[in-house]
Amino acid sequence: MAKAVNIDIPGGSVSGHCDDKFAAIAAEFARNFTERNEVGASVCVKLDGETVVDLWGGHFTRERDPATPWNEDTVTIVYSSTKGATALCAHILADRGELSLDAPVADYWPEFACNGKEKTTVRMMLDHSVGVPVLREKLPDGSVYDWDYMCDRLAGEEAFWTPGERHGYHAMTFGWTVGELVRRVSGKSLGTFFQNEIAKPLGLEFWIGTPEPVEPRISPMIPFRPEKGAPLSPLVQLAFADDKSIPALFLFNGGGFQPNSREAHAAEIGAANGITNGRGLAGMYAPLACGGSLGGTNIVSPEAIARMGQVSMSTHLDETLRVPTRFALGFMKSMDNRGQGIFANMILGERAFGHVGAGGSIGFADPECGLSFGYTMNRMGDGILLNDRGQSLVDAAYKGLGYRSNDGGVWIA
Repeated sequence: MAKAVNIDIPGGSVSGHCDDKFAAIAAEFARNFTERNEVGASVCVKLDGETVVDLWGGHFTRERDPATPWNEDTVTIVYSSTKGATALCAHILADRGELSLDAPVADYWPEFACNGKEKTTVRMMLDHSVGVPVLREKLPDGSVYDWDYMCDRLAGEEAFWTPGERHGYHAMTFGWTVGELVRRVSGKSLGTFFQNEIAKPLGLEFWIGTPEPVEPRISPMIPFRPEKGAPLSPLVQLAFADDKSIPALFLFNGGGFQPNSREAHAAEIGAANGITNGRGLAGMYAPLACGGSLGGTNIVSPEAIARMGQVSMSTHLDETLRVPTRFALGFMKSMDNRGQGIFANMILGERAFGHVGAGGSIGFADPECGLSFGYTMNRMGDGILLNDRGQSLVDAAYKGLGYRSNDGGVWIA
């Protein structure tokens, strides 16, 4: 039985509800504000589709003004946590037999099949092995908001490697490589398909292309500022060493993306501009933790969920992130790089799948234990994967379920 929570934190409070079994999540969530420099955030956990944790707290802006708290209905951009929503759209179409995962992309998007990409399959689009993680030529400012322009540029881009032979995180391009398949097969824009087939049926406040009336509720993102002398990630090191490298093009050829602008919120960028909160992320993954259906709403079949959870590509050196990574078809799998001496981790259960967002947001499902989870925040942390704020909440969720260790790289009971 979830009980009301009201915890004082510096200049504000944490509010919501939490089941006693998961009291450690509330404690860690409050600790994020007192010890880990959290500004505003939300976390939601569902077990077998029922909400057991729903917390929010802190401040709407970096100024930590008590007059502008992060409220129950506050939302924010979740960056690459959006990729889970985009991938789910593709899996719905595949589950209906409208999109074949092993078909050539040319069957759906003939213009893409050129410049070394002729043998690309849909599966390669989803698992980051298609070979177009970035674009070589300079993107004009504002181009990232133009769907057709970005799809045309990607269709004509020469592959950085033979598709399927390697993989590298398609940090922004995933939104168009997979999203354009969704558009061509369904006849609807990615954002419209997501609303009609996922968000509205599940009652989620989650958008890819956010309506203007939502704008006053969107908490602005606070960029990460590294401390002077802090070690640089392998990605950043290579980006500064080689301005033609994939990491450099990822960091410095972004097409003028301004995450706090109305233009960025209104566009449909399936890799990066989803807007929601912890409740929206946990709600999207809830049916995926429960066999594919929730409350009479069927999203996908159990067979589709099995496909979503399987590792499709894994490497010791991601071509973009420059660290070991593991991907399912459109989703991230548990990644434990603690032994590498780098902070590039997302430690979940072995059957779990989901996605992180730059700065530390995360949403995932774990079908093994019926768990779905969402965490969002406005102050970005270091790196692309989880930092100690999000991972502490994930760890507390698994411990609340009786899991005892993640020393092997995944949580085990």
